[in-house]
Amino acid sequence: MAFDDKVDNKAEEVGGKVKEGVGRATDDEQLEAEGRADQGKSKLKQAGENIKDAFKS
Repeated sequence: MAFDDKVDNKAEEVGGKVKEGVGRATDDEQLEAEGRADQGKSKLKQAGENIKDAFKS
């Protein structure tokens, strides 16, 4: 997994957590759901990269 990909995926995950927190604090269910979705996409990308890394070694 390229370092840039790791950073991008982690940034997307952190951004999702922030969105979720802001949505929860402001009672904005849509924003909260978007934050959870962003986190899920990021974790899925990370898992895919980890699988690619496993086959490279």
